[in-house]
Amino acid sequence: MRGAVEGSGGLGGAAGGPERPGIGYIDGPRLRRAFLAACVQGRRVKAELNRINVFPVPDGDTGTNLALTLDAIADELSGLAERRADRVAAVAARSAILGARGNCGMMLSQFLLGFAHGAEGRARMTPDEFGAAFRHGARSLHGSVEKPVEGTILTVVRESASEAAARARAEGAADFVEVMERTLETARESLARTPDLLPVLAEAGVVDAGAMGFVEMIAGVVALIERGEGAEGDVGATAASAAGSDLSDPDWSPIAATGHPFVHGSRRYCTEILVEGDELPDEKTVRSALSEGSEELLVIRADNVLKIHLHTDHPRAAIDYCATLGTVAAHKAEDMFAQYEAAREAAGTVRRPVGVLVDSGSDLPDAVARAHGIRTVPLLLLDGETSLKDRIDITSDDILARLESGGPLPTTSQPPPGDFIQAYEQAASEAEAVVAVFLAAKLSGIYRSAENSAGMVPHLDIHLVDSRGASILVGLLAVKAAELAEGGMPAEEIVAEIDRIRGRSGIFFTVRSLDRLIASGRVSQFAGWLGGVLDLKPVLGLAPDGTVKAYGKARGEDRARRLMLKMIEDEIPDGAGDVRFGIVHVGAPEVVEPLRRELRERFGDPEILVAPITPVLATHLGLGAWGIAYMAD
Repeated sequence: MRGAVEGSGGLGGAAGGPERPGIGYIDGPRLRRAFLAACVQGRRVKAELNRINVFPVPDGDTGTNLALTLDAIADELSGLAERRADRVAAVAARSAILGARGNCGMMLSQFLLGFAHGAEGRARMTPDEFGAAFRHGARSLHGSVEKPVEGTILTVVRESASEAAARARAEGAADFVEVMERTLETARESLARTPDLLPVLAEAGVVDAGAMGFVEMIAGVVALIERGEGAEGDVGATAASAAGSDLSDPDWSPIAATGHPFVHGSRRYCTEILVEGDELPDEKTVRSALSEGSEELLVIRADNVLKIHLHTDHPRAAIDYCATLGTVAAHKAEDMFAQYEAAREAAGTVRRPVGVLVDSGSDLPDAVARAHGIRTVPLLLLDGETSLKDRIDITSDDILARLESGGPLPTTSQPPPGDFIQAYEQAASEAEAVVAVFLAAKLSGIYRSAENSAGMVPHLDIHLVDSRGASILVGLLAVKAAELAEGGMPAEEIVAEIDRIRGRSGIFFTVRSLDRLIASGRVSQFAGWLGGVLDLKPVLGLAPDGTVKAYGKARGEDRARRLMLKMIEDEIPDGAGDVRFGIVHVGAPEVVEPLRRELRERFGDPEILVAPITPVLATHLGLGAWGIAYMAD
C-alpha cells in the first residue's frame, strides 16, 4: 500500500496531550488524513480478522479482503491534493467500490458511498454535519442489504452512526475530539455484543470479523487525533475481552470449531463482478435479475460503475448476465469450500491457499489485479540518477508525454533483490503458497533476478513461472493462475497448467518504428530496414521460447491489423472452449475499438482486457506501438 499518513500532529495539526485544542471542522486535507489513518489501522488487524472470520462463511478471508479494499482507497488518496471535504469523500467512496472485495469490502463501500452523498456540498464539515453524513452512510448500508442480519457490521455501523450524530448535536457542533472518542467507545461496546445477537459467533467464541475491522478503522482515526501521525490502536483487545478468547494461543482456531463451511447459506462460490457502462441499470433491477439462486447479494452503483457481490453455485451465469449490462472490467469466483478447508487446517495465521504475484510489465489493469488480489513487483526505470518505480513513480501518461516530446527517455533496470523479497513476503502474508508469473527470461534478466531472490527466502513457498511472454500476455496468464487458485488447485498444479496454457497462447504487436527495439537489442539492425520503406508495418510476436520474432509485414495500420487477426485465428486451436484477449498500446487508443469489434465478430463475445503499455515496456516499443495477446484453454 502506498498510502501513508503524512504530516505532523494528527487530524487537527496539533500534537495530542492534556492541552489538546478542539477540532471545530474537517476540510479535505483533514478528512484525507483521517481516511488514511483508518486504512493503516484496518490493515494492521488483517491476520486477526482472518482468524475469527466465521460468518457468513468460515473461509478466513475477511482480513485479506478488507486490507485489499483499504489498499485501493489509500492508493487513490495518497497523492490527492483536494481542499474540499465532499470531494475527498467522493474519491474514497469510488476507490472503495472499484477495489471492494468480499462482504466486508462491499459493505464498507456502500457505507462510504452513503457518507459521500451525505457530505455533498460541504467544503468543510462541522461535527454536526459529519454526524449527519455518518448516519447517512449507515442508512445507505442498511438499505442495500436484502436480508439484514444483526450482530454483524450492520449493527455496529448503525449504533456508531447514531452515537456520532447524537454526540455532535450534544457537543453543540463544536468539537470532533469528543465526538470521535465517544463514537469509538460506542462502537467497541456494540462489537462486544455481536455474539449475543448472532449464535454462530457465540459458539465460536468470537466477535464479528467485519464489524471488528470497522471498529479498528475508527480507532485509527481516534489515535490520529489523540497521538498524531503513525499512532497505533490496541489491536484485538475488544475481540478478546468480548468473547473470552485467548489471542496469545495461535493454535486456537474458531474456523475449525465451526465444523462446516456453510453455517449461513449454502452457495459455494463467492463471486464479484465489476461492470462499466454509460447506461447501467439501477441496483434494484440488477438485484432482481440475480436474486434467484444467490445469497449475500450486494449491488452498488456509482455513476458509470456497477459492483456486484453474491454467493452462487453458477458464477458464469452471473458474469454472462452482467456482460449484457456493460463492459465487465473484472470478475472473480472463489471456491469457499476450498478456502474453508485451507483455513481450518492452518496453524496460526489464516491465509488463502495460493496467491499470485506478477511484475509490472504484465500490463494487468488495476481493477483486474484488485479483483483477484494479485500483487505486483514494480520494475524500475533510471532517469539520470533517479530510480523510478514502474506504474508508481512514473505512469503510462508520463512516459507518453516524454515520447511525444522527443526528449531523452529513462533506461530500464531490474528491481534489486530487496524489492523481490519484499513482494514475496507481502504475498506470503496473504497466502500459504505464492505463484509468481514473470516476464520472459529470454527477454530480460528479471526472471533470473526473481529466481535468485526467491533463494534468499527459502522459508517461503514460492513457485516461479517463466511466462515466456510479455505485456498483457503475462497478465492473462496471471489471471488464469489466480482463477485456478480460487478454484482450489494447489500451487504445483497451477504452475504446470499455466505452462500448458502458454503453449496455446501468444502475443503479436506492431510498432511505428523499430528504432526503440533496435536500441534495446530486441531486434537486429537488418530487421529495422523492414519498417523504414514503403510504410511497411512489421508484425512481431514472441516465439514459444519467449524471444522476439518477425511474423510478417503489411502496408499501413489497417492491413497490419487484418494480418494480425488472421494469424491469431490460425494459432487458436479448434475446439478451444475459453478464449481471452488483451489489447495494449502506447498512445494509440484509436486502435482499441476496431480491434475489440473484430475480435467479437470472429470469436463470439470473448473477454477482452484493455490497458496502456506500462512505461518500462513503452520505452522499448516507442510511440504508436500496439498489440494483441490471446490465451486459449
